Amino acid sequence: MLPDDAWARHSNPWSGWTRLLAYPVLILAVYARDRRLLAGTLGFLAVNPVLFAEPETESDAWMSRVVRAEQRWTDAGEPLFGLGFPQVLNLLQVPVFCYNVYAAVRRRPAATVAATAATMALKLWFVNELVKTTEGAGEAAD
Repeated sequence: MLPDDAWARHSNPWSGWTRLLAYPVLILAVYARDRRLLAGTLGFLAVNPVLFAEPETESDAWMSRVVRAEQRWTDAGEPLFGLGFPQVLNLLQVPVFCYNVYAAVRRRPAATVAATAATMALKLWFVNELVKTTEGAGEAAD
């Protein structure tokens, strides 16, 4: 998916947190029909994994652990979407995300906010489970 040096840069906690927080901005851009904000947010999301410097020392920050867990997961050939756990959490995001975009396009504020929160909650739950799964597997292998 990403080369090792991109993963290393993406493990900077600023990379992960700003990427996560870009999602509500993306939905706001759709809701407000602001093409410049949409283009800027999509551009930011595209360069985000390599935008920040690699941490000087391996960070124990939760978001750094998330990125390393995603790397271990994908390097092991595990699918990000599927009916198994935790992939089902990522799979559940798809219809919630689609509804989120629909609500934003239809300018339904309560539904847009609720679907944005639900999408982000599912993403955070998914990546937290990846951390538990991959760190637990590493400890079991030691």
